[in-house]
Amino acid sequence: MSSSDRRRFLIMLAMAPLGACGFAPVYATGGAGHALRGQVRVAAPDTRQGFVLVARLEARLGRATAPGLQLDWDIATTERGLAITGSNDITRINLTGTLNFRLTQIATDQTVQTGTVSTFTAYSTTGSPVATAAARRDAEDRLMVALADQLMSRLLSGAADRA
Repeated sequence: MSSSDRRRFLIMLAMAPLGACGFAPVYATGGAGHALRGQVRVAAPDTRQGFVLVARLEARLGRATAPGLQLDWDIATTERGLAITGSNDITRINLTGTLNFRLTQIATDQTVQTGTVSTFTAYSTTGSPVATAAARRDAEDRLMVALADQLMSRLLSGAADRA
């Protein structure tokens, strides 16, 4: 048996249990993710962090053309010093974010899904004040993208339950 035949056989063998468990691609035609595309109106942002979050969600969900669902969200962030020098200078900041969300049907105002996702990121404060400010903005952007991706995972898993 040649090397490529052996690999193909092993891949097919590894995928066999997926077919038995009802595995289906989320973004396939008729999949749970496909049903959300263009159907969710995301609440408008009122902060820079919210703008980054909504931009990521709309990139993943598509902009709602005829929305049937409304996604409302609330972000809370906290900062905490991680690395402190002997002279009590903080050199690394941990940024934690929590996102509460609620998905409702627009026509009936019925709550379809609620939940909370959270994650963290960090940034360094050892550079100049300008470099520290840029590092903080970058950490906030990374945090919002991570929260949006976690929210998408929740929405997609919930869509499979609603389908």
